[in-house]
Amino acid sequence: MADNGGCCPPMDLFRSEPMHLVQLILPVDSAHLAVAYLGDLALIQFKDLNSDKSPFQRTYATQIKRCGEMARKLRFFRDQMLKAGMTPITRSASEGDLDVDSLEAKLGELEAELIELNANSNKLQRGYSELVEFKLVLQKAGEFFQSALSSAEARQREIGSAQAREESLETPLLEEQEMGTDQSKQVKLGFISGLVPKAKSLSFERILFRATRGNVYLKQAVVEHPVTDPVSGEKVEKNVFAVFFSGEKAKNKILKICEAFGANRYSFSEDISKQAQMITEVSGRITELKTTIDIGSLQRDNLLKTIGEDYERWNILVRREKSIYHTLNMLSIDVTKKCLVAEGWSPIFATKQIQDALQRATLDSNSQVGGIFRVLHTKESPPTYFKTNKFTSSFQEIVDAYGIAKYQEANPGVYTIVTFPFLFAVMFGDWGHGICLLLATLYFLVMEKKFSSKKLGDIMEMTFGGRYVILMMSLFSIYTGLIYNEFFSVPFELFSPSAYGCRDPSCGDSTTMGLIKVRDTYPFGVDPAWHGTRSELPYLNSLKMKMSILLGVAQMNLGIILSFFNAKFFGSAVNIWFQFIPQIIFLNSLFGYLSVLIIIKWITGSKADLYHVMIYMFLGPTDDLGENQLFSGQKTTQLVLLLLAFVSVPWMLLPKPFILKAQHNVRQNGQSYIPLQDTDESLQVETAHDPHAHAEFEFSEVFVHQLIHTIEFVLGAVSNTASYLRLWALSLAHSELSSVFYEKVLLLAWGYNNIFILIIGAIVFICATVGVLLVMETLSAFLHALRLHWVEFQNKFYEGDGYKFYPFSFALVSEEEE
Repeated sequence: MADNGGCCPPMDLFRSEPMHLVQLILPVDSAHLAVAYLGDLALIQFKDLNSDKSPFQRTYATQIKRCGEMARKLRFFRDQMLKAGMTPITRSASEGDLDVDSLEAKLGELEAELIELNANSNKLQRGYSELVEFKLVLQKAGEFFQSALSSAEARQREIGSAQAREESLETPLLEEQEMGTDQSKQVKLGFISGLVPKAKSLSFERILFRATRGNVYLKQAVVEHPVTDPVSGEKVEKNVFAVFFSGEKAKNKILKICEAFGANRYSFSEDISKQAQMITEVSGRITELKTTIDIGSLQRDNLLKTIGEDYERWNILVRREKSIYHTLNMLSIDVTKKCLVAEGWSPIFATKQIQDALQRATLDSNSQVGGIFRVLHTKESPPTYFKTNKFTSSFQEIVDAYGIAKYQEANPGVYTIVTFPFLFAVMFGDWGHGICLLLATLYFLVMEKKFSSKKLGDIMEMTFGGRYVILMMSLFSIYTGLIYNEFFSVPFELFSPSAYGCRDPSCGDSTTMGLIKVRDTYPFGVDPAWHGTRSELPYLNSLKMKMSILLGVAQMNLGIILSFFNAKFFGSAVNIWFQFIPQIIFLNSLFGYLSVLIIIKWITGSKADLYHVMIYMFLGPTDDLGENQLFSGQKTTQLVLLLLAFVSVPWMLLPKPFILKAQHNVRQNGQSYIPLQDTDESLQVETAHDPHAHAEFEFSEVFVHQLIHTIEFVLGAVSNTASYLRLWALSLAHSELSSVFYEKVLLLAWGYNNIFILIIGAIVFICATVGVLLVMETLSAFLHALRLHWVEFQNKFYEGDGYKFYPFSFALVSEEEE
């Protein structure tokens, strides 16, 4: 198989790439470089040969831990850059100019330096915030003392003037007595000042009053601008407060309350002259700290800028190293601990490239022994790999969302490229709406490079990812819109004048009753004369309903035919004779015959009732057809087709389980004696042992499975055909909605001959068209087309029980990290 390896694969989406299980024996000294080159190649999916070991028991657990620590430091740097409003500089640079050991030491030094700068900056910032708060307390609380002193002096003057007016002899004696009494009873009041969050000020005041039973005096002043809290570092609106109290007990209560409310306390002298001096000192210290903080911030920004220049390069290197060691941990090490053994799946075409990568790793690492490449023979099912490009990948993802194709089974993605947008367009047919979708898609295609390199929102990213699907949908919508002759529901005589004309001048505003055919048939699509007439809806209903049945039967037949190619490819004659043939007969005996009747009726212009024909084909197969006869020998044909349909059901159900049982018995008898193999091959077979090779054959399970499959197909043939009528229903709904918006909004507004009403009507029409027809209807038609492919088409042949080929790739590792 290795001889078939070529330089590049054929671009074939019909079947997945041929794969083989390979074994790589890598010397320890060149294993790291070999895995790195294979990661660049991205064409091998490694198997985990150490699945029984925990991550900590594996060979390279220490190296992964080192890479994880470096990744943590890089995340720390990124967070610091984002906080500083910087973004890492993306530039192309080679990763080879810096090894992992040097990078680890450098990252450690940079982290220590940055942590030290942050700690110093936080310490200085906290001191600065405390000084700013202290200055506010000095200013605001100082005003309390200043106003109290002013009021005391005013009161003293009032008392002095009152005493001067009283000239009696008793007054001085009483005054001395009172003064003596006041001095003996005088109590020294203490005070606590600081700032409390404005949101908590009312609760703070209430708790103080209750805790001290009203034996405090609280004074508050609002700070005009938010201040930076020294503890949290956030901007907070605060009030300056001063609490006056008496006694040590009250002081302790107040201190606890301040601590509970997060109030920052600042003490200062009662002397007003000292307060002014302290304000001057604090202002000077604030200026000095501000200068120091600015210098520190500049130094920190320069360090972050230096880190940002190499951040992407370091990040890529760490990710690569971590993914390499993860892969090396999947390899088993031999007893001599000199070689690593790897197993994995790779496409056959990649054989030469993998061998070249191993040889290059041997040369670059100066290894004495080269890597060994071997192909292993196994019964295990390989992964599924389709080599897609940016156009076909989105269509393949539609199929993969249902299920990954089994290895080398027929891929519906090939047909989905055409059938999916076409069935969408059948439901969405309007060439005006198709042009709007096309313009939106062209914008995505023009901006493709820009959008590919930046992060988009979930919906935007999904839309951008399916841009080529939407492109095909819009082109097919223009095509079907031309067939339906609808441009925002308005018909145009694009290819020739209408084939119908008025019989006389009085029928100008009438229906088709007064029209006669005056020209050749309209060459492409629906004649514009049908639009707006009384018979438009019955005509289009009949046309679209019959067209839906024809499309549905054609696609279901395609699915059954693909099941034949699957059976032929895998060499299953049983599936050809007892699944494909009875299925194709059953479907076409009923609904294939209906499709032929529809075509004959269109060609001949017959007025036969096809509902009557199909119903009485079962209820009265020998009855005379009368006016419903479309061709001679129709009754005999119907009897033969009915008989074939009835015969195909037991044909599909009974033989296959018995044949499978007979085949199983033959295999069991043939495996009673197995010839001896050489040691090398027996080891390979043991390695790739298939656990299902000797599974017991349960005839009852197989028979029940076949019974379910037969019932599902027979009932599904009816329900799936009916399901395709959604093409007619959604096409009709889209056309009628478009017509309502045009006639009841735009034309109605136009009829008022008022520019203001016309502008409002145009805005409503545009919003309704975009919101309902271009967004909701697009999504609805997309989902219905998805259903038709997943259920009606793919269930005829597609098993979808495979698993995807995920090669070891540095590109995929970067995407997963992001």
